[in-house]
Amino acid sequence: MALTSSDPSAAELSDPGALGDADVLGAQLIRLLRAVGRARHRVIKHGPEGLEQLAYAMLFTLVHDGPQRTGKLAEQLHAEISTVSRQTRNLVSHGLIERRADPIDGRACVLEATAEGRRVFAENRRLRNRWIAELVADWSAADRAALTGLLARLVDGIENSTATLDSE
Repeated sequence: MALTSSDPSAAELSDPGALGDADVLGAQLIRLLRAVGRARHRVIKHGPEGLEQLAYAMLFTLVHDGPQRTGKLAEQLHAEISTVSRQTRNLVSHGLIERRADPIDGRACVLEATAEGRRVFAENRRLRNRWIAELVADWSAADRAALTGLLARLVDGIENSTATLDSE
C-alpha cells in the first residue's frame, strides 16, 4: 500500500522523530532476531537430528493450527511446495507427522502431527518457556506484561500489513 497525502499515516511518517524511532526499533529487532537465532541452537532440544528450521515451523503449525494440506502449509510458511514436500518426507520418516486422507476430499491428503510430534513440540515449548522465564526473572510482572502486550501489538501490525500487501 502506497502512502498518500490522504492516508492518515502519511503525516505521521513525515515526522522525523517517528522515522528515527523506527530506525532504532528496526536495529533492535535485528539484534533480537540474531540473538534468538544464536540462542535457539543452545536452548532448544530439537529432537531427531537432520531436521531443518522449516521442519520445526511445519510441526509447530500442525500442532498449533491442526491438520493441513501441503499447499496451505506452504502458503502459511511462505515456502515453496517442493520444499514443504521434502520436509514432509523427513518429518514422516522421523515419525513426527503423518499423512491422512482429507476428510473433505478423500482424494487429497492432509498432514497431521503424531503423538511423537506433539511430544517433541511440547518439550521444545517447555525448554523455550523455561529459558524466557530465566531471562526475565528479575523483571517486574508489570514489565513482563508490558513487553508481552507491546510485542502482540507489533506482531498484529505486521500480520495486518502483510495481509494487506498479500491482497493487493
